[in-house]
Amino acid sequence: MLATRLWTRRKLPSLLARTLTSGTTGSPELPDMNEVRSRLREIVGASTNWRDHVQAMQERKALYTLLAKRQEDLPPRRMKDSYLEVILPLGSQPEIREKYLNVHNSVRFGRILEDLDSLGVLICYTHTKQEMQPKSPLSIVTALVDKINLCKRIIYPDCDIKFTGNVSWVGKTSMEVKMHMLQLHDGDYSPVLDATFVMVARDPENKGPAFVNPLVPESPEEEEIFNQGELNKLKRIDFSTASLLKMAPTAEERNIIHDIFLNTLDTRTVSFRSRKLPPNSVWMEDTKLKGLQICHPQERNIFNRIFGGFLMRKAFELGWAIACSYGGSRPFIVSVDDIMFQRPVEVGSLLLLSGQVCYTEKNYIQVRVHTEVYDADTRDHHTTNIFHFTFISENEVPRVVPKTYGESMLYLDGKRHFAAVMKEI
Repeated sequence: MLATRLWTRRKLPSLLARTLTSGTTGSPELPDMNEVRSRLREIVGASTNWRDHVQAMQERKALYTLLAKRQEDLPPRRMKDSYLEVILPLGSQPEIREKYLNVHNSVRFGRILEDLDSLGVLICYTHTKQEMQPKSPLSIVTALVDKINLCKRIIYPDCDIKFTGNVSWVGKTSMEVKMHMLQLHDGDYSPVLDATFVMVARDPENKGPAFVNPLVPESPEEEEIFNQGELNKLKRIDFSTASLLKMAPTAEERNIIHDIFLNTLDTRTVSFRSRKLPPNSVWMEDTKLKGLQICHPQERNIFNRIFGGFLMRKAFELGWAIACSYGGSRPFIVSVDDIMFQRPVEVGSLLLLSGQVCYTEKNYIQVRVHTEVYDADTRDHHTTNIFHFTFISENEVPRVVPKTYGESMLYLDGKRHFAAVMKEI
């Protein structure tokens, strides 16, 4: 599997690497994540001061005239046109380590999620960049984290990290971005994770869709990457169509749930209501943890809404705490998949997070985290995201057992996500 990932990463040769500071003399240095975020603010004209955010967004209205009326009016791009390499100098700049450090003396994965989100957006802006336009009329936002698969359990806090990525597939208004993270060991960068994000382009005020440049593959390898992007889109449609919120479980899944139900009946009472927890098991309802986050301006993105990477970090940290509590030992993240950004989170919102273990197998723990915003004026709750995390524990964990029909559906959904992850890794 490791060889496969290395092959995937090397499909785009290193000579395609570019920096954000093009035009500099001498050998170019790779930009860091601070430069990535500064460049994003420049591209959209975002203000660094919250008090100026209204004026900054008003100025973007003048960019509507720069939007393409048809995708055919935009020049096609190549994969190498959007290719970027970015450094996270944890080894060469010790002063930045503390932000990334966890109590186990390894890198906080939640911080990596934030960096991947920022880099994915910049890659898309690089793909859609128009000459002679210092500011982009597009508002590019994360629509979906399709998958993030890790091939290493531990990310070291004292070794440099390199991110690479490019646009791998394009629709009319959406772009798939593939990113890879590598860490320096003994003079060589070795792979840590692969990530696939889907970004969408919106108009200057982020109110409606906008066309993006088409993508033209230049080699058989790039054709394969592009076709895989199309397959990923079809898989997402199939997965959504078969959702347990839309369709009944399969016959096999119904049998699984019925077997669980029979195994939890108390044989002494011969009653459907009397339930008994099997040995080495935990009721699903007892695995829940919740959290609340007040969304301050500090966590806003370049469009003055809450940064998607921040939401992912908070959801991951809750998910990690759930897996840690459930397994009784330190869990390691294996995969993140199918994070859909259903609606933006406004600055000032009350963000409610709720998570639970929904499926277990041997020493794997599948965790689902649901986030919603609460409007204190209307008392309405609106779902913003659903996150799926796959963890591995050091020891075999108890079996999680659903009690209600709703929990049974969560169990089957978790089982489906777990099966999809196992196919990938």
